[in-house]
Amino acid sequence: MAKARFSRFDGSPGCAVEAAVSLICGKWKGVVLWYLLDEGTLRFSELRRRIGGVTQRMLTNQLRELEVDGLIHREVHAEVPPRVEYSLTALGRELTPVLMALKTWGDAHLDLFGPSGAPAEPREGEAAEQT
Repeated sequence: MAKARFSRFDGSPGCAVEAAVSLICGKWKGVVLWYLLDEGTLRFSELRRRIGGVTQRMLTNQLRELEVDGLIHREVHAEVPPRVEYSLTALGRELTPVLMALKTWGDAHLDLFGPSGAPAEPREGEAAEQT
């Protein structure tokens, strides 16, 4: 069963959101889930190639956490060299509407981020709203 990332979930209004986000928080987890949702089963090297910019160690760690949390399935084929494939579990597939909503929102607000992925300068009129 998935482990809790926080010591307690007390049922407060934001508790369910905190619990859900704790499973997908991580720099590359959302991207990994997206590619597995979009393309089905992928090998480690295929994931790394699609993501780009992720180190082998970081991707390995993120995949292990997703597996421990029950969102992805890791299948090792007894071949030489060994072939390892990753796919979404039923629980992971339940995140489809969440991932689709995040993609839709991201597409609509891509202008909030600069070309490097860093937050862009606030648009005119937004600075006053944030203070």
